[in-house]
Amino acid sequence: MQTEPDLLHREIVKEIAGTLGFTEKNVPTQINEGQASIVLDVKPATLCNWRCTGRYNLPYVKTGRLVRYRVADLAEWIAKRRTGMEG
Repeated sequence: MQTEPDLLHREIVKEIAGTLGFTEKNVPTQINEGQASIVLDVKPATLCNWRCTGRYNLPYVKTGRLVRYRVADLAEWIAKRRTGMEG
């Protein structure tokens, strides 16, 4: 049985997939900075600023100059910032 956070996480991953033009079944595990900026509706420079200043604890993977964001981490980060009541 899935809990409320699990259902919310799956719903957010589905929204991320749709935003980026993927289907629910072929969502990539990692996306690049440009794709993450589309998902979060911020400029890539904003993501760079957040990484450099530590303003938000948004996990990312860095290999050399390449920056990637795990879709699961983005979904969790978005879910934690959810406010308001549903109903």
